[in-house]
Amino acid sequence: MLGHQLKQLTRTPFLHLECIKANIVQWCHDNFLMGGEAVAYSELVKNFAGIREYMRQFFVYGFKTRDEFDAKSARSYDNEKRRVESWLSDYMAFRQDANGKAVFLSVDSRHIPTNPLYKAWKASSFTRNDISLHFILLDILSDGSTKALPELLNTIDKEYLPAFQNAEPFDESTLRKKLKEYVEVGLITARKQGKQLVYGLPESNVSLDAWQDAIAFFAEDNPLGVVGGFLLDKYDNAPALFTFKHLYLLFALDSGIMVDLLTAIHDHKRVELELMGGDNGRARRCVTLPLKIFISVQGGRQYLAAYSLENKKIHFFRLDSIQRVKPLEIVENYNAYQGHLINERTRIWGVATGHGQIEHIETMLKVEPKDIHIAHRLAREKRCGKVEQLDETTWRFYADVYDAWELMPWLRTFIGRIVSLTCSNKRVEEQFWADFSSLAELYGGDDSAF
Repeated sequence: MLGHQLKQLTRTPFLHLECIKANIVQWCHDNFLMGGEAVAYSELVKNFAGIREYMRQFFVYGFKTRDEFDAKSARSYDNEKRRVESWLSDYMAFRQDANGKAVFLSVDSRHIPTNPLYKAWKASSFTRNDISLHFILLDILSDGSTKALPELLNTIDKEYLPAFQNAEPFDESTLRKKLKEYVEVGLITARKQGKQLVYGLPESNVSLDAWQDAIAFFAEDNPLGVVGGFLLDKYDNAPALFTFKHLYLLFALDSGIMVDLLTAIHDHKRVELELMGGDNGRARRCVTLPLKIFISVQGGRQYLAAYSLENKKIHFFRLDSIQRVKPLEIVENYNAYQGHLINERTRIWGVATGHGQIEHIETMLKVEPKDIHIAHRLAREKRCGKVEQLDETTWRFYADVYDAWELMPWLRTFIGRIVSLTCSNKRVEEQFWADFSSLAELYGGDDSAF
């Protein structure tokens, strides 16, 4: 709601840019510095972790009724549901059964221009000082000048606050913290001039006008596409050029966790992960060294591959199970731990890691020349396995992995072409052929029918 109001405000046909700025500052002071209420109900959120979990419940499960959301009170459920509805009313649906009314999100990726879940990231709350200082600072520095903290404070006190009744002055500590925050994110630059820091706006000749198509694709395809979502908001008519048959929308909710993990990987830092699924419903904590992010192209799930310095083993964590990431100390010889992952990947099919036991799995497939695309797919999706052509119609796939069970869903997609399958883990082999026989019986044939 606030974003919409500001957008409408900036579209008002003022004569000059300075008038636009003045009106924005006036609006901010009227509604925040003066204690006015801009809206009766706030859709803004302070803690994204909470709304992230509710949105996942609505989107993924979609079968829980109000009474079954027992993690918090019914009132909390109502508040969060109202927020989600304010962002995603076009995608909300419900079903009624004997247990009650279950609300869920229903999205067809073929019919949406952008990921609607990005709206949750655009509803972060802020204080009166946050919104007021944002526009005041950018307005003061918009002429290209640089100013030290005392100059900024003096300008605010003498040129801005007198225009408003009962406006409280900003103290030096508040302004210093805001400047530090903006320097860190790149909105403002700081450099030493004599014995003090002076602040100004960064110089940039970058224009994104010619890159709208690329940004639109990035917004839907990249795990951090929410950045593209924010950039597209700068255009009045953002391009809607792409549709996706398989679009994994939920990665949007894990963007904050993704950024924290990638930052730790870049800085070579250990992290403390707060994970769901602990005893008595409490989060459990784990200290580990993040190495790489893996993304499944089959299911869209995102995983962190990390190294435990305590038990000297690679572990995988699903990003949607991570609630918070706390950076810790820098780890020396970080590349050596990356080497462990590189070595392990030759035996990892999915997310199962080594316990010293390697399982060998091998299958023969019959592929006619007219169906050569099947062989191409086999070679493209082999991961750590190997593919060989034995004759004109026979292809061999084999792999040595830590857990052969992980290959089963993939191998079943080749049923009808599999001639033989063997595995050193006999339980895997027996289960495969048992499923094979059940499938033949289901379709009223025998094993030879396949």
